[in-house]
Amino acid sequence: MYEEWGGAPSAGTVTGLGHVAGRLCMIIANDATVKAGAFFPMTAKKVIRAQTIAMENRIPTLYLVDSAGVFLPLQEDVFPDQDDFGRIFRNNAVMSAMGIPQMTAIMGMCVAGGAYLPVMTDHVLMTEGSGLFLAGPALVQAAIGQKYSAEELGGATMHAEISGTVDFKEPNDHLCIARLRSLVAKIGHSQQAPFNRIPFQAEKDAPKYAASDLYSLLDPDPSKAAVNAYDTHELIARIIDRSEFDEYRPDYGRTLICGYARIGGCAVGIVANQKTSQPQTSHTGEKRVEFGGVIYAESAEKAARFIMDCNQNLVPLIFLHDVNGFMVGRDAEWSGIIRAGAKMVTAVSNSTVPKISVIVGGSFGAGNYAMCGKAYDPRFIFAWPTARYAVMSGASAANTLVEIKIKQLERGGKKLSDEEKQELLASIKATYEEQTDCRYAAARLWVDAIIDPAKTRETLILALEAASQNPDIPKFNVGILQT
Repeated sequence: MYEEWGGAPSAGTVTGLGHVAGRLCMIIANDATVKAGAFFPMTAKKVIRAQTIAMENRIPTLYLVDSAGVFLPLQEDVFPDQDDFGRIFRNNAVMSAMGIPQMTAIMGMCVAGGAYLPVMTDHVLMTEGSGLFLAGPALVQAAIGQKYSAEELGGATMHAEISGTVDFKEPNDHLCIARLRSLVAKIGHSQQAPFNRIPFQAEKDAPKYAASDLYSLLDPDPSKAAVNAYDTHELIARIIDRSEFDEYRPDYGRTLICGYARIGGCAVGIVANQKTSQPQTSHTGEKRVEFGGVIYAESAEKAARFIMDCNQNLVPLIFLHDVNGFMVGRDAEWSGIIRAGAKMVTAVSNSTVPKISVIVGGSFGAGNYAMCGKAYDPRFIFAWPTARYAVMSGASAANTLVEIKIKQLERGGKKLSDEEKQELLASIKATYEEQTDCRYAAARLWVDAIIDPAKTRETLILALEAASQNPDIPKFNVGILQT
C-alpha cells in the first residue's frame, strides 16, 4: 500500500501482544524509519484496532512513541473521521476510565498529533535527546517568529523540570525500557473471566498428533481454495488438549462440526466447516450427499443451537473457517436455508462470550458472516497463508464478471473474439486472485495476523489468555429467532 509515496511497511507501526515482566501487554510502537513515524490512514486504523483489542480484553497497553504526527499529503484520510487519528486519543481517555493501565515511552521526536498520545496515558517516560511539542522549532519560528532549540522547546529536561509533563526522565532507550518493565511488574491484577480453566501442562496435555501435519492438510494453490477436501477432525485433533473432543450432534448437520474441548486448559466450543462430503437424510427420508465446506439448513440450525449453549454456559467460541457459503437451489430453499442461516447469523451476532476466528482456507460470501468474520466482532481473527477471503471463489467471480463485461461491450456494438474473451478472463481472474490473497486482507486489517499453521494452537492459547483478562461478560440475549 501507499506505493505512490514510497511505501509504508507495516503502516509505520508495530503492534502485538507479548509478556512484559510476566504480564500480558498490548504493545504499540512507531517505526521512525518509515516516514519519521508519520501516521498514514492505515496507521491510525491499526493503532485503533490494537486499542480495541486491549479494551475488549482489558489488557495493559504500552506505547513506544517516535512520531512526526499525521502524514500531511494524506491528511484528509487520516484526520477527521470516526475511525481516524482523533479516535486514538479518545480511546486513550476511555481506556483510562475503564481502568486499563497505559504507559508511554517517548524515545524520539513527538510532534503535533504525535505529542498528544503520550500525555493521554497514565505514565510518561522520556529519554534525553527526545522531543515532545505541539509545534517543532521550524514551525514555531514561522508561525510566531520565536526561535528556540528543540531541547528548550520540548526536551526531556524541560518537561521533567519545568512543564511537569514527564513522570520519568531516562538517559537512554535501554534504561527507559528497563524502567518501563519495572513499572509494568508492579501493576495489580484484576478479577479474571469466569471461564472454566484447569491447570495445564504443556507436555502432558499436548495434542496426540504433530502440528507439522497441518502443512499438508490444504493445497496452497489459490485456485484450490474452494475445492480443498480434508477431514476437519484431523485439524481439530492437532490444536486441542490431548486431542480430546466432545462432538455435539455428530450425526446431524455434518458439514459443520461443533463440539467442546480444551485449549491450554481453557474450555472452548469449536465450530468448524467439514471439508469432506457427508451423507444426510432429509426430513422426508430422502438420502443425499452434502458438499464439504457448504452450510446446509441442518448444519446451520445445529451450529446456532450450539453457539447459544456456549453462551449459556460461558464457554468461549473458536471458529475454524473453510467455507464456500450456504447451499443454494430448490431443495435448499424448500428446506428453509434462509431461515436457518438467519438463525445462525443471529446467534453469532448476539454472542457475548469471546469469539476467536481462524480462516484456514476459503471464507466466501455469507459463510464468512455465519462463521464470525470481521464484521461480527471476534476478539481476534487469524488466517493461515492458504486463506482466501471474498464474496465468492476466484473462478466463479471471474466467470461472472467476464459475462457482465461481455454484455456491456456487446450493448456498445463491440463483439469479442474467443481470444479476447480469454484475455479478459485472465485479466479479471488475476485481479480477483490478488484481492482474495490473505496478504491483501492483512494489509487492510481484515485479519489481525497471518499465522504459521503449525503455531495455531499456541496462537489460540495466547488469544484465550488475553480474553480471560476481562471478567465482564454481558448477559446473552439472542433476540427474535426465525423458527
